[in-house]
Amino acid sequence: MPADWGFTPEPAGTKFSSSTESGWHRKVSTVRIAVIGSTGSGKTTLGKSLAHQLTVPFIELDALHWDPGWTPLTMTDPLEFVRRVDAATAAPAWISDGNYKFVRHLVWERATHIVWLDYERRLIMARVIRRTLLRSLRGNELWNGNREQWRNLLRTDHPVWWAWKHFRRHRCEWAEALQDEAHAHLAVLRLRRPAGTAEVLRWLDEEPARP
Repeated sequence: MPADWGFTPEPAGTKFSSSTESGWHRKVSTVRIAVIGSTGSGKTTLGKSLAHQLTVPFIELDALHWDPGWTPLTMTDPLEFVRRVDAATAAPAWISDGNYKFVRHLVWERATHIVWLDYERRLIMARVIRRTLLRSLRGNELWNGNREQWRNLLRTDHPVWWAWKHFRRHRCEWAEALQDEAHAHLAVLRLRRPAGTAEVLRWLDEEPARP
């Protein structure tokens, strides 16, 4: 059964206890965690933080999927997308973030844990709108030279519209997929409210290893 927890965010600069750190230093060589959740839920932020604390590679599926000029490999070269994800997830330990159904069989079958950021729609929408505004104003490079632009808001596949339109479908889809026997090996943490890295690591430390 998935662990179903709710948390409040950790204060900045929170330190982990020595027991949590030592426990994960013993297991970290084989931990593979897939962070999933709606667009704008904070997958990348949490994933990067976990990867930093556990000193394992971070795999951002968006970076593997989007080529220059906002070219989606799932449309132009799906086999290349599979090849990239296959190579990245072949490592013995990693943290990934992303929801691409096209490569779920690779990511989930190789993962040892799933952290599902299953927040309410109003929180998701507030986050994704704020993120879009900041990215557009700052012009930060996202992946492979791609940058958020105001005109992208008119696209039906823009994260703001995508998050709203597909919220319920994705929630049902992931819940159903996690019940599949093919994913019985996964330890699942389903977060209903934002959690800090420390709480997630404490759950991981307490979760028994799966075969």
